[in-house]
Amino acid sequence: MNTEEYLSIAPEIAAAVEKKLPVVALESTILSHGMPYPQNVEFAHRVEEIVRAEGAVPATTAIIGGKLKVGLNAAELELMCRAENVGKVSRRDVAVYLASGRTGATTVATTMLIAALAGIKIFATGGIGGVHRGAAETMDISADLQELAHTPVAVVGAGAKSLLDIGLTLEYLETMGVPVIGVGTEDFPAFYCRKSGYKLDYAASGPEEIARILKTKWDLGLEGGALIANPIPEEYELDFEEMEAVINRALALAEEKGVRGKDTTPFLLTHIKEMTEGVSFASNLELAYNNARVASRIAAALSRLD
Repeated sequence: MNTEEYLSIAPEIAAAVEKKLPVVALESTILSHGMPYPQNVEFAHRVEEIVRAEGAVPATTAIIGGKLKVGLNAAELELMCRAENVGKVSRRDVAVYLASGRTGATTVATTMLIAALAGIKIFATGGIGGVHRGAAETMDISADLQELAHTPVAVVGAGAKSLLDIGLTLEYLETMGVPVIGVGTEDFPAFYCRKSGYKLDYAASGPEEIARILKTKWDLGLEGGALIANPIPEEYELDFEEMEAVINRALALAEEKGVRGKDTTPFLLTHIKEMTEGVSFASNLELAYNNARVASRIAAALSRLD
């Protein structure tokens, strides 16, 4: 497999991977398609600072100039945050963007793919995509789930986005053999909310235990990654029933506007932010920071085991 000509890994990250030091992958779709400018610039730098404060190296990914970028400099972060002619790239789009030299922001699935190619095992995001509500008719199922089933990267997120069908998302992950491990919780978190009402099979005591589970899985040669379900901090949690009402209003609006496919999640998140008068956006930031913090601690624990 010839990937070297397409990979551009920042020297600091390449050295850390070679020495088996802790590295945490970060996506860029949250910058280009999930937040407004210039708040996204502040977020991009802040989340990298959090990773470094925990002793790990941040590795923000993107597709720029025909390369899979692993680690972005300030100018490249600015480019992704301004989001001018920046596409949203899932696995199916990667070859097109590389071959055509287009600029692309990486989704959860694509960030996992790039992280695996670069030798990075831990990835922090906000929340994963999953089975959308009404998927029995639309077949709208995120590529994130297949990536988790096949790509050896652990994703730390605040569960699945609450606008999804969480029950079906968990069923899909179970069918595909993806471990879902709660960070000190047996209740699967629903992004803005600490609890979804769906129980997890396992709650880990902390980063060290999670690292041991991941090492064991990969030592055995078991395919794929894992979802590390890390609840939003209590002080930033939103009321579950209130969020359900907001989400249903946003879903109805998306249906009315004919929004489909990869445009659905950004559309819904934008309107949920408006409907909650910005409160959901503040919670989104805090849960992402918390996930970066926990991911860094898991990466450090895994590094010590290696």
